[in-house]
Amino acid sequence: MLDEFPCALTCGLPSALEAMGEKWSFLILRGALAGTRHFEDFQSTLGIARNILANRLARLVEKGIMVREPMSCDRRKVEYRLTEKGNELAPVMIALRQWGEKWECGVPSVPTLADRRDGQPIQQIRILSHDGRALGLCDLVWIYPDEIAPVGGVEEIAA
Repeated sequence: MLDEFPCALTCGLPSALEAMGEKWSFLILRGALAGTRHFEDFQSTLGIARNILANRLARLVEKGIMVREPMSCDRRKVEYRLTEKGNELAPVMIALRQWGEKWECGVPSVPTLADRRDGQPIQQIRILSHDGRALGLCDLVWIYPDEIAPVGGVEEIAA
């Protein structure tokens, strides 16, 4: 397989999936993006078993996606906060949510994600070129060190 896909060892997708793990990590991240900070709040809103939550939070901290910090008002209590690395997962999470709304649930999620400034729902996450043009899958190419190869999708399906 590595002969067919020489960049498989340098692709960021397997590393990203390893860092995030599975469903519970994504749901914890969703809560953190929405402002959840405390173990008990994650536990009550997700309905996750305490041991699984503790394990997933520890993994997210270990991977540098979240930090565990003592609260300033009571140093015996802790808060979990997203790091810069964790915050940069927001577009990924929003894209997955939008994909799920379109292809799995068929209805918009509640609550709606909106622009804080005007309260209007955000646009669909899109792939943009370096100059801001919206791109479709057929507009993309994989650039290898020695060649340019078209991305799958429309071109390969039609072939």
